Amino acid sequence: MPGFEVFGEEEKKQVLDVFDTGILFRYEFDKERQGVYKVREFERAFSGYTGAGFAQAVTSGTAALKVALAALGVGAGDEVITQGFTFVATWEAIFDIGAIPVFTEVDETLNMDPVDLAKKITEKTKAIIPVHMLGAQARIQEIMAVAEGHSIPVLEDTAQAAGARINGRHLGTFGSIGTFSFDSVKTMTTGEGGMCITKDEELWRKMSEYHDHGHDHVVNPGGRGGEGRRFIGFNYRMMELQGAIGLAQLAKLDQMIAAQKKTKQLLKEAAAKIPGVSFRNLIDEQGDSATFFAFMLPDKEHAAKVNTVLRENGAGAINFGENSWHFYPSWEHLIGAKTLADNGWPFSAHGKRRIIYDPDTLPASAELMNRTLVYQIPVRMSEEQRDNIIHALAKASQL
Repeated sequence: MPGFEVFGEEEKKQVLDVFDTGILFRYEFDKERQGVYKVREFERAFSGYTGAGFAQAVTSGTAALKVALAALGVGAGDEVITQGFTFVATWEAIFDIGAIPVFTEVDETLNMDPVDLAKKITEKTKAIIPVHMLGAQARIQEIMAVAEGHSIPVLEDTAQAAGARINGRHLGTFGSIGTFSFDSVKTMTTGEGGMCITKDEELWRKMSEYHDHGHDHVVNPGGRGGEGRRFIGFNYRMMELQGAIGLAQLAKLDQMIAAQKKTKQLLKEAAAKIPGVSFRNLIDEQGDSATFFAFMLPDKEHAAKVNTVLRENGAGAINFGENSWHFYPSWEHLIGAKTLADNGWPFSAHGKRRIIYDPDTLPASAELMNRTLVYQIPVRMSEEQRDNIIHALAKASQL
């Protein structure tokens, strides 16, 4: 990752098709666009690629989460369970729909712990959002079993794992809805943009309408202004230029993943020589998208020593225990209930505090994250960069 490393003539051609029509809006202008509907084509290609059945393109992975939550009927006062290791967008979308995020521990998959999930379910739980973090699979089948036992829908946040699978089945197709991000650092990118996939036609229809101000998209003599509306919505429409780039990038996705896998294997072989090292638990190594390489040391102190050597040799790794974007205790705006709303929303409502977040509430995750080191895997890692990391890992193995 990211996909812009392989931008080429394919993306240019798709974009020029749009410029030739002059139509950037995904709807209407049937005569002027001369049959060119890039977003619609991208949706059909993505649903076909994943085997989902239906796909709805939106403006971002964050928007995809909110559109999906809306379609699932989540609203004010509901609880939505997700994991404490994710990008902030996952819980921002929960807050933005009016619900309350509840966080679970992660296990050595670096994804939701199904055992802790079962402990967090209450009568207010309206949805569960496991996140396939860093390109690899959550224990989605176990999570589905827990959710189905309580008749709770599962929304798979697959933002970082496009193209990843379990036994050939695409991530994002296990739950009621799967969401994806195509932002600037994803393996396939449209700069910004996202996608929702589902096998349920009615859920797709709700997402289609909600993401476009509630328009029902039924053909009518009055054109766009004559459409009906079953409910209120908002504007999360993808534009034609993004759809065009997405088509070209999707065609390259499996090739990009294959390249990342080769690089990841070389790094893993080098890291395996570090005393005490272990590796992330992969549910299906063959189905890993290989966007990141994660390895663990016995404890926080050992991980810090190894990373010091890596940094001294110009190849420092990411320690998500120190990262402020992706790990629960570091979300100072969440822990501190910081908001622009004068009345304290979404942390407070009607003069009362809705929820208080304790930074020490996920001790198992903290212990794991503090001893985990991670490298991002580019699609095209230069030989110099690769050899530099391998050299640094060799130095660390001498500790």
